[in-house]
Amino acid sequence: MPVRNVRLKGGSQYMFERSGLPAAENYFLKPGYILVPEAPTIISTVLGSCVAVCLFDCARKIGGMNHFPLPSTANPKEATARYGNVATLTLIGMMLEGGSNIKDLEAQVFGGAFKRETCPTNIGLENIKVARKILARKKIPIASEDVGGEKGRKIVYDTSSNEVAVIKVDKIRKGDWYPYLAQR
Repeated sequence: MPVRNVRLKGGSQYMFERSGLPAAENYFLKPGYILVPEAPTIISTVLGSCVAVCLFDCARKIGGMNHFPLPSTANPKEATARYGNVATLTLIGMMLEGGSNIKDLEAQVFGGAFKRETCPTNIGLENIKVARKILARKKIPIASEDVGGEKGRKIVYDTSSNEVAVIKVDKIRKGDWYPYLAQR
């Protein structure tokens, strides 16, 4: 289907299919970041011991994702999205500020791998636990998860349909990181 680019007021650029519906944009989410896009977006990220939480508003048909490498901090000076407690609560807050109702949210959780030869501490398990704990406390159901194990994961998430592709790899390669600079 042909796609056309349209520049909107304020300089934003969106691609529209012939049907008039916006085509999904692509975005690579780095560790320590959160994205709740206004337009349909395909968010991809690469996880080892890190965890990504995808939140989806079933009523509004919009989603967002975080990606955090560390489980938690109690220090307000360190409170960034690099920590699971901050990243997950902030993702929930961003969804609510955008017009979502907490009863319409559902989550998917990914990552948290552990390879003893890479790191002696199972930080992945701690990352999984903090995500689950916050979602349970906020009464947000986990619709699916692919967590733990020894393999890294590449996640591709469609914010408009809540569909996720999980690609498991034994070793995360340079080419798995956007913008795919290395040869495959």
